[in-house]
Amino acid sequence: MDLNWLRDFQCLARTLNFTRASDERNITQSAFSRRIKALESWVGLPLVNRATYPVQLTEAGQQFLPVALAAISQLTESRQALRDADRGDSRFIRFSALHTIAVNFLANRIEELQLKIPDLRTRVLSDSLSTCCDLLVEGAVDIMLCYYHHSVSPMIDETAFRRKDLLKDRLIPVAAEEPARTRHWNLSSQAGPPIPYLAYDRSSFLGMVVENTVDRKPLNAETIYVDSLVETIKRRLMTGSGFAWMPETAISTELGDGSLVPIGDDTWRTTLTISALSNPAIIDQPTQLLWDRL
Repeated sequence: MDLNWLRDFQCLARTLNFTRASDERNITQSAFSRRIKALESWVGLPLVNRATYPVQLTEAGQQFLPVALAAISQLTESRQALRDADRGDSRFIRFSALHTIAVNFLANRIEELQLKIPDLRTRVLSDSLSTCCDLLVEGAVDIMLCYYHHSVSPMIDETAFRRKDLLKDRLIPVAAEEPARTRHWNLSSQAGPPIPYLAYDRSSFLGMVVENTVDRKPLNAETIYVDSLVETIKRRLMTGSGFAWMPETAISTELGDGSLVPIGDDTWRTTLTISALSNPAIIDQPTQLLWDRL
């Protein structure tokens, strides 16, 4: 059971429209439909009648809805109670962050900040973008770190939050040096066999960025692997399995030692922004101090 499935079902029960609900949940409609089907498989019965327009909840769906709402409410309240109990001298400042930002940016940044703020205590929750947004909206974290890109609509209503841009990061097509050199992999060339492509799931943020920008040009590539995690795709890259678009922060060491090399010029690259968001209505003094120094 995934709590996001319950949130998806709650949204669908309110909108009775898969397209609108998937937009509100900030995922593709196909990914949203898969999660509703996964919830139905877990329950063991259809919850939604898809044969009607607008869609309607089945009898089982109507019975399950109050259970789902109660579970969401109880879990959220319990998490908040635990969070409140953690306040005091040893209060932890909580972050939600995309996996790759947590690994390749935030960990080092927190280490630097602890030299300036010795009593700093932090807790990082790494997850998908939709979950990170939910945690911020619900007040379960103090600060969220995410990527921004001009081709992808904001995943959160920014009017209620403060945003601070922290770093520019480039998305670069790269491959392991040996296969790139011996097989003459070059995205600017249409000659030769298709280049094996390690792709992001289209429902992920980086998947949407790639789909909306750099891979819209003619691409002599064949997708052989799909994943949502930068770190997993990077492991396949290092074995020489193919090429992938990678955030520069995630491969700076490998670019430096030459084990990974770019296989396209600047026209195949795009720029991301690592940004922080916080809620000014609930921010306390320790969090404000950290925010000012991020």
